[in-house]
Amino acid sequence: MSALLALIASGTAVTRTELAATCGLSRSTVTQRVNRLLDTGLVVEEGNGASEGGRPPTVLALAPGGGVLLAADLGATHARLAVAGLGGTVLAETDDDIDVDDGPEAVLGLVRDGWARLLGGLGAGVPDVRGVGIGVPGPVEFSTGTVVRPPIMAGWDGFRVPGFFTEHRDVPILVDNDVNLMALGEHRGARATEDSLLYVKIGTGIGCGIVTAGRLYRGGDGAAGDIGHIRLPGHEETVCHCGNTGCVEAVASGAALVQALRAGGLDVGTARDVARLAAEGNTAARRAVRVAAGRIGEVIAAVVSFHNPRVILVGGPFTAVGDEVLAEIKAVVYRRVLPLATRTLRVETGPLGGRAGIVGAIALAQEHALSPGALARWL
Repeated sequence: MSALLALIASGTAVTRTELAATCGLSRSTVTQRVNRLLDTGLVVEEGNGASEGGRPPTVLALAPGGGVLLAADLGATHARLAVAGLGGTVLAETDDDIDVDDGPEAVLGLVRDGWARLLGGLGAGVPDVRGVGIGVPGPVEFSTGTVVRPPIMAGWDGFRVPGFFTEHRDVPILVDNDVNLMALGEHRGARATEDSLLYVKIGTGIGCGIVTAGRLYRGGDGAAGDIGHIRLPGHEETVCHCGNTGCVEAVASGAALVQALRAGGLDVGTARDVARLAAEGNTAARRAVRVAAGRIGEVIAAVVSFHNPRVILVGGPFTAVGDEVLAEIKAVVYRRVLPLATRTLRVETGPLGGRAGIVGAIALAQEHALSPGALARWL
């Protein structure tokens, strides 16, 4: 039943005939399981679909009152929170400034309060929550939701995020690196047909989310895609906050550009400030962004040679500068990588923009809320 529920939720198959064809089950088996879902109130019938010569098929949908999902996309300086229906439709949302270095108790307290306000505005509460998805800007042990030695999250090392939300202990609480969720969001929201995709975020830090064979790839311990700490030749004197030297994040990230431009007398405090100045035509900011994009392109070229993706999506505040960032990255990648790996490669701006992370957090919560284990608890 979980597989049927997931197909209905995603809109992939919304009639009994479509469910039978997609799952390879007999019509009678599908009918029996759909009736069970109807009896539980998780699924409702929503009129008729288009007829193909006979009786019009009945369209199935998730019940509006079946529950909600909570999602949080946390960055170094922002927190986007959302409440969504089980089908993934956003019902309420907010976006606020934070400082992730305030520590887990303070930041997650703001998240809990924000969710409570959003739920209250919808006339819902904790008992209505079916799943929780959270993205954070640092390495995460996905199996436990534990933050592990994050370079930019002071006080978070070893903190098990799900344990903070004791009021939701009876539902799945999933925590992942924010860039992984951006990759998942772009894939689910706009690129579901792509089986090999990289999402590169250029912001305060630099990271990469990997979708391979149509699924998010986290690696053996959840550290796949941490390209920000690949060393750039010729920058061995530049110390990174991770403790190593020459990392691309220490040279070309938003934080690195802020530091360099402030030393040059510009009033900037965040990566967004740098992107804004560059978009407005400030010569020093535009040059810094362009040079940084070329350096990031060197790292992406190595990743393309290794992974051979079909699509690279670039996100983060610097995409607001215009085509210069993509042009610099493309120039380096196509110059450095062999033709076979770039023959069909597309390098584009992520179509979801700043919403990719929250869409991914919702998708993660939905996936586990509709899993067999979660469904068994409901029933």
